Amino acid sequence: MHLVPDFECENKWMSVRETILAELHDRLSSVGTVVLRGEALPERISETGLLILRDGDPGSPDKTMSPLMYHYEHRAEIEVIVKGVGRNEVFDQLCGSISDVVAVDRTLNGFCDWVEAFAPEPVDLAVEGGATIKAAQIPIILHYSSADPLK
Repeated sequence: MHLVPDFECENKWMSVRETILAELHDRLSSVGTVVLRGEALPERISETGLLILRDGDPGSPDKTMSPLMYHYEHRAEIEVIVKGVGRNEVFDQLCGSISDVVAVDRTLNGFCDWVEAFAPEPVDLAVEGGATIKAAQIPIILHYSSADPLK
C-alpha cells in the first residue's frame, strides 16, 4: 500500500483524489488528441477524436485502524468519441494510446497504488445531418488510500 502524505502533493491544498485525477488527465493529454475533464460534449469533434475524463465515483472505502486510513477503488471513466470515415481505426488507436499511458506507470508517479483500465463497449451513434459517431466509456479503477475522506 502506497500512501501519499499531503505534503507530497504538488499543491498542498489538493486532495489525494484530485492529485490523482489531475495526474491522469495530464498523462492522457499526451495521446495526440483533445482531452477534456468533466466537460460537456462539444458540438465539434476533431478528426483525431476526443477524450473526456470523468471524475467518477470513489465509492465506499474500506477502512483500517491505527492509523485510520480509507482505501478507495475509485471508478473514473474516459469517454472516447470519434467520427468520420476512419473512425474505427482512430478509435482503436486512442484505446491503444490510453492503454500505453496506463501501462507506463500504474502508480501515476507514486500518487496511486494501482491504476487499471477495462475494455470499452463501443456504440455507433447516428447523428442527424452528420457523420456517425463511435463512442465508448472506458472504466479506469484508481486504487489509493487517504487519511481523510475529504482530502
